[in-house]
Amino acid sequence: MRTDTGPAPASPALAQRYAATRTLSVDLVAPLSDADATIQSMDDASPAKWHLAHITWFFETFVLRDHVPGYVLHDDRFPFLFNSYYEAEGQRYARPRRGMLSRPTLAEILDYRAAVDAALIAALPGLPAEALALVELGINHEQQHQELLLTDILHHFSVNPLEPAIWPGDPKVPVAMPGPINWIEGRSSEAHVGKDFSAMAVSTVSTGSGFTFDCEGPRHRVLLTPHAIADRTVTNGEWAAFIADGGYADPRLWLSDGWAWVKTNGIFAPLYWERQGDAWTRFGLDGRRGIDPAAPVTHISFFEADAYASWAGARLPTEFEWEAMASAHDPDGGNQLDAAGPVEPRPSPGGPAFFGDVWEWTGSAYRPYPGFAAAEGAVGEYNGKFMSGQFVLRGGSCATPRGHARASYRNFFYPHQRWQFTGVRLARDG
Repeated sequence: MRTDTGPAPASPALAQRYAATRTLSVDLVAPLSDADATIQSMDDASPAKWHLAHITWFFETFVLRDHVPGYVLHDDRFPFLFNSYYEAEGQRYARPRRGMLSRPTLAEILDYRAAVDAALIAALPGLPAEALALVELGINHEQQHQELLLTDILHHFSVNPLEPAIWPGDPKVPVAMPGPINWIEGRSSEAHVGKDFSAMAVSTVSTGSGFTFDCEGPRHRVLLTPHAIADRTVTNGEWAAFIADGGYADPRLWLSDGWAWVKTNGIFAPLYWERQGDAWTRFGLDGRRGIDPAAPVTHISFFEADAYASWAGARLPTEFEWEAMASAHDPDGGNQLDAAGPVEPRPSPGGPAFFGDVWEWTGSAYRPYPGFAAAEGAVGEYNGKFMSGQFVLRGGSCATPRGHARASYRNFFYPHQRWQFTGVRLARDG
């Protein structure tokens, strides 16, 4: 890819992807009132209108401000409000207090988006190569926030006793429970994992093989020992059996930190599950409904995933075992986000699907690959500084925009977090 600072032709496809991504974000918040878009239910989640403004600030700051001579900020107060964690960009509003921002209104933020969109589309033909790479980064950044937008809205609405639905649910069609897990033998040899890309002034690269985040590389060799991976993820029905067998009450199954988390927080089931009579229900973007026993279990923490694996006589796959096996599968397949509307994991009849429905916890810590180096400047803060205390998830979910995931993609969260669409696929040795 070009690294000079001269003008580089922007492809029509880039402009189309930008417009489509920006439109989807607005579509996702269409059912929300200004109040819905303002609330913040916990520190990990952000208000919907903050998400909309932050990703707009990203484009305005790193593309328009830095690469379009004479560009004037839409509102010079917005950088303080909508910078997330970029220390190089100065002071910012405290994350836990984002729900206090009753102003600007949702309508004003939508106007901000429209103004930045118009300026960026007009500037695209004359942008240098490094700025076009930042547009590509911004598109992928917005796709990440689309997933966060949905999961944060779900959490915000879950604490409302009315448990409102964002979208009406699809009619439930009975699906037969899947049979027992089949085990797919994994490679037992050296394998190459990750992506190769040239050093650049930004933390991404667009090559013939597609977009890549910096934390996905450099490509390197790993040794895979004999192992097998389940041909599907764990279902709600199987998780209910774990609960019935006392899984949340048996400290022998849990890591020490996990057991402390269970006891301190009174954890007894996946997030959003509730017992009503003799049946389990779950809260989703379509309101509260009975769990589908054949669908993948979701909203579980790393601690829960690890405890279930112990109960099942298995373990979590390493991220490299997962990547080596998933590389043979279509990352655009499976149940992923295509448009605004009901979003939930659903039964997947047919062969193995390694992408969509739920992010799959691995047993691998989120750490840099050999030879990793963060990019210079503010965008170098995108991934590298978070490589501490978190675990890697793979595969994408029902809330991941289709086309965003790939076998090398490394998502990461702290082991207690579970408000994302997170699930588990088992592995075993030998």
